[in-house]
Amino acid sequence: MDIAIISDTHLPRGSRALPDACVQRLKAADLIVHAGDFSAAAVLEELRALGPVIAVHGNTDDALLRAALPESALVPVGEGRTLAVTHDAGPAAGRLRRLKARFPKADAVIFGHSHIPLHETAPDGFQIFNPGSPTDRRRQPRHTMGVCHVGSQLRFALVELD
Repeated sequence: MDIAIISDTHLPRGSRALPDACVQRLKAADLIVHAGDFSAAAVLEELRALGPVIAVHGNTDDALLRAALPESALVPVGEGRTLAVTHDAGPAAGRLRRLKARFPKADAVIFGHSHIPLHETAPDGFQIFNPGSPTDRRRQPRHTMGVCHVGSQLRFALVELD
């Protein structure tokens, strides 16, 4: 199973759109995960036209999205693996430990909010992953997204889009 991961798209905004390379990966994936801050509900519907979507709401999402999407989600993937998805993982200090405590049944947590790509792994194999943003890189050098291959392990990778 291959999962395409995005967050913090903040669409629509001016002429901004998902990069073609991102859309191609979303279409090819078995599952799309969006870790919040779509901004408008129409963006969620556009993603659903590309494939199955698991999503949570973020702090900038409109009322329709906040009503339709949970703050966090637990998603079974593959054989006995579980992903947690949330938007805001809180301060960087202690994040890995804090997310492991918050989602004790998860093998990994996907989050967004900061627009800063991140992948960390605990000694026991628990992982946290932030895909950055495909549309709003802020102070980051590149627009990014993530992918996760689900097999006997969860293998995350960051994808630079420009």
